[in-house]
Amino acid sequence: MEKMILEVKEVSAVRKKFRLQNISFSLPEGYIMGLMGKNGAGKTTLLKCIANGKSRYQGDILVADKNCHSNPLWTGNKIAYLTEESRFFHEETLERNAKVFGLFYENFSLEEWKEAMERIELSGKRVYGRLSRGEKIKFHLAFAMAYQPSLYLLDEVTAGMDPVFRAEFFQLLHKIVEHGGASILMTSHLMEEMELKTDYLGLLEEGSLRAFGETPDILTAFKAGTLGWVRKEEEGRQ
Repeated sequence: MEKMILEVKEVSAVRKKFRLQNISFSLPEGYIMGLMGKNGAGKTTLLKCIANGKSRYQGDILVADKNCHSNPLWTGNKIAYLTEESRFFHEETLERNAKVFGLFYENFSLEEWKEAMERIELSGKRVYGRLSRGEKIKFHLAFAMAYQPSLYLLDEVTAGMDPVFRAEFFQLLHKIVEHGGASILMTSHLMEEMELKTDYLGLLEEGSLRAFGETPDILTAFKAGTLGWVRKEEEGRQ
């Protein structure tokens, strides 16, 4: 029986005028799941509910069999949330940032961080604020790998990446799920990326999970128009 890294059970949440409604799915260990939806569908809201054990929502979210609400500190050490938003010091070096912020994670290893930085070919002497967007994402990933989370949440991190960098980035992600006992949940607007890089796929629409399953099955139904979605290239014709 497969070990479940993430279990989302009938999760609902209200953020201003937006509502997530009864979201349920499970993600086994060692897989990559994609989450697709138009802007405003609820992708980031859902990821923030999962990432923050103190976030307000109804239902249950379990990471590695532990309830996020009941165990916020434990699950905080088991989740890596990668986004454009940064909590790192912009005027400090990457090594200084790693040493300071690594103190907040029980399993953080500076040696493992240095090894990850070598793999992604990024110097710890670089200043965070002077990195390109892609280099910042690389650093975020290396930092996360150093405390060995069970679940990686990636919020549109591949947007704007050039094809070569995107290929290298996904090589790293596949190594993580193959050898690290972890799973990845990522959002993206790129259909080809979802088709080629993910094992499972969820489709969000107006706060509801319209479909969830293995990626080939969901994409076949999506392309056939049997899910009731209006595809982007068809929106102008409606």
